[in-house]
Amino acid sequence: MEEFLLSCRRVAQMNTDQVGPGVHVVLGNEACDLDSMVSALAFAYFLSKTGHNEVLAVPLLNIPQSDLMLRTASLFLLRQSGLSPDLLLFRDQLDLRVLHRAGRLRLTLVDHNVLPSSDSDLEEAVVEVIDHHFLEREPSPSCPVTVEMVGSCATLVTERIIQEAPQILDQQLAQLLYAAVVLDCVNMAPAAGKVTPKDSQYAAVLETRFPSLPPRGALFQALQNAMFDVSGLSTEQMLLKDMKSVSGSLNLAVSVLYITLEEFMQRAELEAELSGFCEKFGFDLLLLMTISFTELKEPIRELAVFSHSTTCREQVCQYLEQARNPALNLCPVSSPYPHISAYQQGNNLASRKKVLPIVKDFLKERDGDCRLGDVEEDEESQVPPTPMNSLVEGCPLDNGLPHISAQDLEEKFSKMDADRGGK
Repeated sequence: MEEFLLSCRRVAQMNTDQVGPGVHVVLGNEACDLDSMVSALAFAYFLSKTGHNEVLAVPLLNIPQSDLMLRTASLFLLRQSGLSPDLLLFRDQLDLRVLHRAGRLRLTLVDHNVLPSSDSDLEEAVVEVIDHHFLEREPSPSCPVTVEMVGSCATLVTERIIQEAPQILDQQLAQLLYAAVVLDCVNMAPAAGKVTPKDSQYAAVLETRFPSLPPRGALFQALQNAMFDVSGLSTEQMLLKDMKSVSGSLNLAVSVLYITLEEFMQRAELEAELSGFCEKFGFDLLLLMTISFTELKEPIRELAVFSHSTTCREQVCQYLEQARNPALNLCPVSSPYPHISAYQQGNNLASRKKVLPIVKDFLKERDGDCRLGDVEEDEESQVPPTPMNSLVEGCPLDNGLPHISAQDLEEKFSKMDADRGGK
């Protein structure tokens, strides 16, 4: 895998007329979560081992290189798999439009099935799609589409590799794919509502072929811990780490924070930083949803609303307090800041996925008397979408996280390194 990724890096340094007949780019979605990254890496590697040599297959992470530090779970997995982040190729390092204008670009989309409006000019370069989201693409005989509502796109990539080129699987590639499936499928727990029979089938295939893979519970725990690790991040980075934006007559951002609200409130110059964030990215209001855990691994959710407009803030707060589908069961708590309203959220099952429709309904009702009509999510935001996680989007792990000691996990990864034998 390292040699393959090094060759991909060299592609970015070539002039357009040096890349031969073309470049086959495997492009994940703009959120670039762990599943999207792994699917792009694994499928491009598959193409490089099974495709025509004259066409270079390249995995491209659909974010600027500077944003990788926000993908803490992905960074953890890369380290544990023995892959340096410096080997990866990012969207700001390869000009797809130059390649496309030169007639040298082929695109395979993984973990999404339509290009965003900002990339619509690349549409005719799309030659294949592999995804697990709702199908939005119009059918075309020139573009094979594999869209199946499984828990993880990596499941579909694993299926393709197992069916057509099982010989390319090694411990390293299996670990990447397995981690993506286990994380997206919430430790393969049926109660979470994410896992499908196909996810379970191919997770079991990987486990059987590579018995030294870490136990599901250990791997899931480590990835979740890494995802929730915000140590060292600035306030802006914490807000961007897991954010969705919604626009109508107001521009609103909904950020998930992986610390308690009390900890967040203690950050120095917090209101000034929130004000600067809104000014920089054009937001009128920030909705901050925190998630943390008790010692028994039960989720705790809190919520805060920030806006310099008292009217705007009070309108949103009142709407959230009165929401019934679902009821958030908000209990006001004191806030040390005049422009931040804070709450404990009694309904800990009401994730951002449940709150976003409430926010959209608020904008639709508010915009009924405004000249602005349709409410759009993310479409033209200055900020790219960020990774979604089952805890954030709708699965608070009713049974808690599995217990695994750091020593157990370290021993398991050491054994995996030895089994990989320096590959």
